[in-house]
Amino acid sequence: MAILKFRIYFEEDESIYRDVAIRHTQTFQELHETILKAYEFDSKHKATFFRSNDHWQRGREISLEKYDKEYKAPPLLMQETSIGSEIRDPNQKFIYLYDFNKNWTFLVELINVSKEENPKISYPSTVRVEGIAPSQYGTKGLLGEKFADVEEKYDLNSVGDGFGEKDEDGEDLSFGEEAQGEDEEA
Repeated sequence: MAILKFRIYFEEDESIYRDVAIRHTQTFQELHETILKAYEFDSKHKATFFRSNDHWQRGREISLEKYDKEYKAPPLLMQETSIGSEIRDPNQKFIYLYDFNKNWTFLVELINVSKEENPKISYPSTVRVEGIAPSQYGTKGLLGEKFADVEEKYDLNSVGDGFGEKDEDGEDLSFGEEAQGEDEEA
């Protein structure tokens, strides 16, 4: 049984990608679910694949369901279409579009075909992760949510007592201003 390895690039940054291994008999539905899992996206939105060429032009559509829009040709359905049936050349490409409002676009490229199955892997599987995935619903930084909580709690953006700005002589400006104000009141 052939094992296909696809590299799924985040369209906006080629340094962010996931490699997925999948059997040629498995469906686009399974590839769709694996991509979402690999990029930590939920599965609440519409999705579609397009068969593509070396210039990333959109060809035949392989859709999650038949959507209420005009098609040049009726779409194939993900759950009924095996991946192997849509491979036309050794460097086959697909475009994967998720959440038609946000238009998350991923470039899917066949990078390897193997006849040997790895018994330690349950297919489909993410076999390589490069780069930090974009956040589906907002910001996601290297430090994560816990840092945002700390930043909020301690207001790390404001200057605390004893950490004021200094003038060129090293004198603390905030204390100088307060002292001047006190002198004027007295």
